Amino acid sequence: MAKLDYSEYGFIRVAAVSPEMVIGDPKANAIRILERVTELAEQRVACAVFPELCLSGYSAEDLFFSDALLQSAANSIETLCKESTLPLLIVGAPWRLQDGRLLNVAVAIGGGRVLGMVPKTAQPNYGEFYDLRWFVPGATINESVIHATLGNFQIRVDQLFAVDSVRVGIEICEDLWAPHSPATQAALAGAQILANLSASNELVSKADYRRDLVRITSAKNLCGYIYAGANATESSKDIVFGGHCVIADNGLIVAESDRFALTDTQIVTDIDCQRLQHDRSQNATFAQSPRPIAYRVSAATTTQPLADLLRSYARHPFVPEQFNEFGHRAAEILHIQTTGLARRMLAASSDNLVIGLSGGLDSTLAMLVAADALDKLGLPSSALWALTLPGPGTSSGTLDNAKQLARAANARLLEISINAAVKQHLADLDHNGDHDVVFENAQARERTQILFNQANKVGGIVVGTGDLSELALGWCTYNADHMSNYNVNVSIPKTLVIYLVRWYAEHRANAALREVLQRVLATPISPELLPPSDDAIAQQTEEIVGPYELHDFFLYHFMRGGATPAKIYALAQLAFNADYAPATIKHWLGFFFQRFMTQQFKRTALPPGPKVGSVSLSPRGDWRMPDEASAQIFLDAIAKLD
Repeated sequence: MAKLDYSEYGFIRVAAVSPEMVIGDPKANAIRILERVTELAEQRVACAVFPELCLSGYSAEDLFFSDALLQSAANSIETLCKESTLPLLIVGAPWRLQDGRLLNVAVAIGGGRVLGMVPKTAQPNYGEFYDLRWFVPGATINESVIHATLGNFQIRVDQLFAVDSVRVGIEICEDLWAPHSPATQAALAGAQILANLSASNELVSKADYRRDLVRITSAKNLCGYIYAGANATESSKDIVFGGHCVIADNGLIVAESDRFALTDTQIVTDIDCQRLQHDRSQNATFAQSPRPIAYRVSAATTTQPLADLLRSYARHPFVPEQFNEFGHRAAEILHIQTTGLARRMLAASSDNLVIGLSGGLDSTLAMLVAADALDKLGLPSSALWALTLPGPGTSSGTLDNAKQLARAANARLLEISINAAVKQHLADLDHNGDHDVVFENAQARERTQILFNQANKVGGIVVGTGDLSELALGWCTYNADHMSNYNVNVSIPKTLVIYLVRWYAEHRANAALREVLQRVLATPISPELLPPSDDAIAQQTEEIVGPYELHDFFLYHFMRGGATPAKIYALAQLAFNADYAPATIKHWLGFFFQRFMTQQFKRTALPPGPKVGSVSLSPRGDWRMPDEASAQIFLDAIAKLD
């Protein structure tokens, strides 16, 4: 795999550190911080966040009034400025203004100087906290400092710190708990990453609440969030600290430390700021929210190339990585599909469902959903009309699967051969007998005609079976398997279809149904539109269009993150390097974009169906695109890949 600079794709390496603390000794604490800084610089960390008042100790209490402590803290800030090699270092310290007021501040250091200080806005003064004894709230502070050794800088809440193109906002501990968090204002002002220097103590279940606050704050502000909690070596006179460090990326916890260590704790990971910017552009609620008056921006030093990533990327991003986690997700997906179909039946005043069973994965999942919808409405299983429509390409194995599925579900099974109809239709067209696209599509359209006419006959609706992966590639016949009254699989990618059917077999199916579902799972994916060879399936889809797990990976990162072909290629190499050579990934990536861009006309005419995840191609929902759009810029970018 070629050496890459992942910072070119929007990644920035960040750290949250909770160092061992010496209360009331800023010099000793600065030395400890610099030890961690040296290690982090070697790891190419661009932004490191340390806890609230980490230079003095949060629990210094009335020592904050000591001139000796305040001067030592200022001297230690100077030491950090001189010796830190990080682009952006953020530490907590006490600071006294010229008028005598004390502030609890976050000190942003970069390029050998103080870039600025951000004061704590919300000062807790309840329960075990009495911060107002020492510090004034920082919301209205707006001071320009001219310091003999630290230089000139601002002390104010409304400022950001830039590392290359990434902007960092800061809040301190209780600010996260406040009804109006400074973090949201900073995010609206352009901060993609928010840093929280904290001294939150440990209580039963408080860590869960704190973790949720961090995760939800990162989600609602579409940002990365770095939380660094005070170390357990703070005073335990009345409360205990745990050194909790958490990093979240847009609603996902991507790194978290253990708690209660009496030594240094740190976590390091990478934040994808390019994806954050994409989401902010796409999310109209965020984009249209009123912006604060422009924040002051101070530039830190630039980052070094990032030759590796600390984040891992799932091969199957639509599927939970832990199968035991999948149970809840699978049940919820099936509920969404089932409820959508049941509501559609009520709207159509229909008591019957018609489905074409091929014996393959997609129609099997659709049949399971249809059976659940009937049950939800209190209708008998006999209201499901399962039609198996063997034609020139049908093998006995899939035909048997279809029959067994219908019987196991107690559906009404109809077997109607389309051989004669297709033969007559091709004769009417004066077709030359080749096994070409006309031969294949004639079968698909004949089946669709029968399904709709059967639905008319029984007063039912046709349940669609095509999945999201097929729609992305346009691997469906226009106005054939492309069409239905309601498609329950429309936003289910192929990799997820497989897991849903497997989960249903293991957790919902009776013995007879489980047996046939396992046979379906073992059957090669195929449209079965070419005559079988010795009764074996002649067409295997993944030999024609490529591995679905690759295409689902491409689709997810293109649609969900707005990733460029080069970025998708880089991430795919990380995820699949054990199974696919870079040249293979590049080939199928080009195939994906060629098909995706040229097959929009099929998606433009999609029937309705339920959205179940964050990626959908519905022309009425997530994806609107002209049918005539060019693929050239994507293909040109792929051609340049190493």
